[in-house]
This record gives sequence, structure tokens and C-alpha cells, in this order.
Amino acid sequence: MSRNGAIERVRESFDNGDFLETLRRRVAIPTESQEPERLPDLHRYLEDEIAPSMARLGYTSKITENTVPGGGPFLVAERIEDSALPTLMTYGHGDVVRGIPEQWREGLDPWEITVEGERWYGRGTADNKGQHSIVIAALGAVLAERGHHGFNSRILIETSEEIGSPGLDAFLTENATELQTDLMLASDGPRLVPERADIKLGNRGGLSFDLSIKLREGSRHSGHWGGVLEDPGVILAQAISCITTPRGQIRIKDWLPDAIPDRVRAALADLEVNPADPTLDIRDDWGEPGLSTAEKMYGWTSFIVLAMITGRPENPVNGVQPDARARCQLRFSADADHTRFLPALRVHLDAHGFQQIEISSVQDNFFPAWRTDPDNPWVDWTVSSVARTTGTAPLVVPNSAGGLPSELFGSSLGCPILWIPHSYSGCRQHGPDEHVTTTITREGLSIMTGIFWDLGEAEGRPQ
Repeated sequence: MSRNGAIERVRESFDNGDFLETLRRRVAIPTESQEPERLPDLHRYLEDEIAPSMARLGYTSKITENTVPGGGPFLVAERIEDSALPTLMTYGHGDVVRGIPEQWREGLDPWEITVEGERWYGRGTADNKGQHSIVIAALGAVLAERGHHGFNSRILIETSEEIGSPGLDAFLTENATELQTDLMLASDGPRLVPERADIKLGNRGGLSFDLSIKLREGSRHSGHWGGVLEDPGVILAQAISCITTPRGQIRIKDWLPDAIPDRVRAALADLEVNPADPTLDIRDDWGEPGLSTAEKMYGWTSFIVLAMITGRPENPVNGVQPDARARCQLRFSADADHTRFLPALRVHLDAHGFQQIEISSVQDNFFPAWRTDPDNPWVDWTVSSVARTTGTAPLVVPNSAGGLPSELFGSSLGCPILWIPHSYSGCRQHGPDEHVTTTITREGLSIMTGIFWDLGEAEGRPQ
């Protein structure tokens, strides 16, 4: 009975094909939460696949309907060994984005795993069925080796993450007492560097808003009225241009952190951003001067224009247009106050003479920033466990660049939230030909098994 023994067990389940067959069953269930007619498949995934798998590990499962119409159900499986032991929460989502089979390469099917070399293709292999399957398999390996976990365990699987997790906030709030935990470990998203494990402490937030201007009804002949009538496209473009410098430095101080905290800056100093896409051309002079690429991506605020339109670009007419609009987005760290963003924008535009520009928030595309304190003892403990398994210290990333429901969990559970991803940025999640690699998957199984083994050992565990 040993840590190495548990890791060897989980590696054997991978090498002999057991893990692959389990993942095949899960990928075969078309849990497209974006398609309302797939709601029965979301139930089927939890009822026929996850709940029986957890029962075999001695967990009891409860499936709860979503209070939001159209939202998928939630499953909480728990195994309580002793109320005096620490409690672990893990999380995953069983829903996937649309399969779009017509866009996959010939010979690939989103609902069947195709093995090609070290790649396993299939919808959900990376996001997120493969990742929560790693967590479940690791829990099983520790249980098989030790006979018990040495901690209490809960796993939450939701089925609406790909449509913004409707109902998750209410579910966590209503069940906050029953779900209280000491540590939450979850696996989602890609590693920063494929060859090296990382631990993310949270996520940047996202806030979208529309800028619009309407000056009249209908367009007017450009030959007669061009140069006389105000042009909404020109005014909107000028308004957007005053938000940043020509090289993308944000001019609105209230959008920015006062500073990047020292511990966060120290963690980012170890990160070397290496885009998987060789066509990306990252220019050092774009964005905030004096910051590294990693600091711009993970410790600062970014502003982009998602879309902008005036007239009909696909079929232009010779006319001065009546209106123009743009959708913009901010991504921000936990060190910036998002409640100040839109009021500060209003003041800034007015000061530059753009009182005609209207600002409206986009509520369905907002998520808050969250970061577990890098000084929390569970961070160093988890780093040590991963390093013990892989022989290399993982990267500590203060927050992911993408969206995760960290704040929902942190606010409701009041515990550190750590993300350990088992994919990579080239996995093509959300697009055709989604896949995972055998190298990262096998290492991920080992990493999580090592963590769960160490969590069951009282010595060295944070109190």
C-alpha cells in the first residue's frame, strides 16, 4: 500500500485501455447544452453514466433539477469517511458545445473517439469529459490502493457550463451549508505549456458592453450630404480610438489595477508565453508599456473590439449612414474593480466630446474575476505534491486567461479554489477535431492520483 502503488494502478488503467473505454462511453452521449432538444441526454449522462460510476467507488449521488428553464441538471456525489477529516470538492461539466460533425476532418466523428497516434479525437475529450474522468479515475485508484481515501470527498458535475452555467449560482447558494469544503480542486481548460503541469488560482473576469450612436432615420445620399451630415461611423471610430493609445495602452485609469501584487508578479516571472499557433505575431509594444507578455495576459486589463458595424458591409450603398454600433469587451484581473468600468467610460467619453455615444452593458456575457491568495498554504502544498509526481515544479498561474466559475465557488464555499488542467491550447476545444493527447492524459492521471494520496496523509497537510 503506497503512493507509487496508487499511481501505478491508474497508469495501468490507462495502458490497458480501461480509461479509454470509459471515455468512449461518455463521449458517445451527445450532451450539447446549446441544443434544447439534448436536455434528455444531459440527464442520461448523469443518471446512466456518472452516478453508477461513482456508486462503484462508494459514493452516493443526488441529481437536482436546474431552477433556470432550459438549464441542465446538477449531480453531487459524496463519500464521507469521517467528519473530522478534511473535505475535498472536485468539479466538472458534462455538457459540451455543438458537435458540428460536418466540419470535422474526414474520418472523424465528434461522438466517437478516434485514436491517431498520441491523439484521441472526440467532442468532450478535452472539454470537459476527459478531464473530470481523470479526476474520477484518480479517486478510484487511491481507494483501490489504500482501501479508503483518508478525506471526505464530493464531486459536482453540472451540465450547462457551455451556455454560461445558468442556475449554478442559485444551486451553490441554496446548498452552501451541505457543500462546505476545505479545498476545491478542479480540472478544466488548457495548460499554459503542454510539456509542464500548471496550477491556476482563478480566472480573469469578462465584461462586454455596446457602444452605439443613432443620428437619424435612414441613410442619405452621400453625394448630396456627405461632408455636411455627421457620420456615425466616424464618430464611433473616434470615440473608440480615445479609449486607448494607437498601440493599445488603455487610457482610462479606473479600468486598471493600481499595481500587480508582488506575489503575482513573482509567479508571472516564471511564465514564458509560447503560442501554439506559429502565425500569432505578438508585438512587445502593444498594450501596457513596461509589462511582460505574461503580465499583460494574466495580471492586467485588456480591451478589445469584438465587432463593429455601420451600414451593410456585405452590400454597401452610397449613403451617409444613420447609425453605428460596436460590441467591446474587457478582461480584467481580481485587482481591478469592475463596478467602476462603465461609469468611468461614461466620464471619459463625455470629457472627450462624445456625449452622443450610448453605453449599454451586455449582462449575459459577464463573469467576475477571482483569484485564490497565492500565499494560501494549500497552494504550496499542491505545488509540492505535483512536483513529487512529475519531478518538476508546476507553473503557478495567478489566473487563467479564459472564463471559469471560480468566483461562484469561492463566494459560496469560502475555500481555496485551484484549477489543474489536463489539456493544451492546441486541443481545438469548441471547434472541429477536438482532441486530447495521451502524454498529458497519462500524466494528468498520475498527478491527480498523487494529490489525492497526499491529501489522505495527515502529515504535511495544511490544517
